[in-house]
Amino acid sequence: MSNYRETVETEAGAARITWFRAGEAGNPVTLAVSHGAGGGIEARDLQALAAALPEQGVSVALVEQPWRVAGKKLAPAPKTLDQGWRDLWPALRKPGHPVIAGGRSAGARVACRTAKELGARAVLALSFPLHPPGKPEKSRADELLGAAVPTLVVQGGNDPFGKPAEFPDGDHALVEIPYGDHGFAVPKRAEIGQDEAVTLITEAVGRWIGSLREC
Repeated sequence: MSNYRETVETEAGAARITWFRAGEAGNPVTLAVSHGAGGGIEARDLQALAAALPEQGVSVALVEQPWRVAGKKLAPAPKTLDQGWRDLWPALRKPGHPVIAGGRSAGARVACRTAKELGARAVLALSFPLHPPGKPEKSRADELLGAAVPTLVVQGGNDPFGKPAEFPDGDHALVEIPYGDHGFAVPKRAEIGQDEAVTLITEAVGRWIGSLREC
């Protein structure tokens, strides 16, 4: 397993990929995941996946959008985010393996919106923001349902952007992380600890990717 950073020029500026590479044995696959609008690749779920999955033969590419690399505090419009992801795609496909498009929060929306056109093998949606907090009428379900590829949603049980029970029926799987908020943080008095919550995420994603590789 080898780790390295790669800078990729996009229409929106320089983006960055941090690679956590697995070996070539078996049935190699790449999971490319980007961050949300309020944080970077230091998010606990992204770091946990990067640490756990290469040992299972899955290379992980943590993607930093240009606005984040440039040190800006606010994410640009969805159209700009999507274009940045498109421009990154050739670098993500360079190893020659199928690519699962993923992201957390706003990054999950980008992955869903572009999956079909880019030829993604599947989509991993971490903390998908189904609606703004307190505004369920402003649903983004159409983005999730329009991914048109196998999709896994991993959602905190107390996510104000959409609790698991709020999600519509559709051609996607959903895993609930009990007590988790939008960042998968769990209260100290919860029946599960923070480490256990993170383990639930990595195990669920690992099983799901394993099922994709068998198809």
